[in-house]
Amino acid sequence: MSIVSAHAKGKKFLISMLVVALTGACSNASNAPSSTEPEPAAEKPPSVTEQNQTIEQDPISWDTLDVSSFFMQESNGTFILRDVKTQQTYVFNEERAKTRQPPQSTFKIANALIGLQTGAVENENAVKRWDGRKWSRSSWNHDHTLESAMRDSVLWYYQAMARDIGKKQMQEWLGKIDYGNKDISGGIDRFWNNSTLRITPMEEVDFLGKLVDETLPFDKDVMQTVKRIILLEESGDTKLYGKTGGSIKPPFGWFVGFVVKKDRTYIYATNMDGTGSTANQQAKETTLRILKSIELLE
Repeated sequence: MSIVSAHAKGKKFLISMLVVALTGACSNASNAPSSTEPEPAAEKPPSVTEQNQTIEQDPISWDTLDVSSFFMQESNGTFILRDVKTQQTYVFNEERAKTRQPPQSTFKIANALIGLQTGAVENENAVKRWDGRKWSRSSWNHDHTLESAMRDSVLWYYQAMARDIGKKQMQEWLGKIDYGNKDISGGIDRFWNNSTLRITPMEEVDFLGKLVDETLPFDKDVMQTVKRIILLEESGDTKLYGKTGGSIKPPFGWFVGFVVKKDRTYIYATNMDGTGSTANQQAKETTLRILKSIELLE
């Protein structure tokens, strides 16, 4: 190779290297982020006030709740209150809360669910004809619908529906919903009234909790219908649902149900000794006083 040709080749090589260097520099410059583009702002942590606003305040002071003053003595009755959302539960007189007793007319809630599910009645407007028998309660002495019979606690309507349901289906459904001791041997149209069927107040609360959540093994529209017909009163953002039950011999009363206040639901159950034929109303009045005292009702 001559000196001239080697020099020429060296010159070409230097030019090539210069071109590559310049090309790389331009490429890197085009890929670099623009100095005029703003950098993303760091997320600002929520303030203490904002954090507190997201926390729901439970209106019940569970640690200090005490309803003993509403009962003559502890053995006189029991009261249970449960927050459906948190499952926080208050129990006054735990022994009685776990003692099974006849459900009396509170069984109308389960009876209505089973009647609707099995087709024994079509809907809340299903009419049953009064047979002309005179009852001591004048409100019973005419035709009734499922809804009006629930409101007036009409025994003969729910007895007729229980007979239409029949022993086989009644026993099957009490097993499915695990209702108390599930014993209907006392007779298809009377097993819940001072007879063989027994349930504890705590079991009543569990049963109602599943009705509220609509997790019982019934159709959704069936559960919604029954909830609708046990609505007792509505005021502002508060709704009271419930059913009484009572016995004369021995005299005791029930009042069970739930309160919906804003976005929270509380289940309650009261079972207490009473006097005469108004033990069911005594249980209801005691419950309402308790619920008002803790501001779940006005």
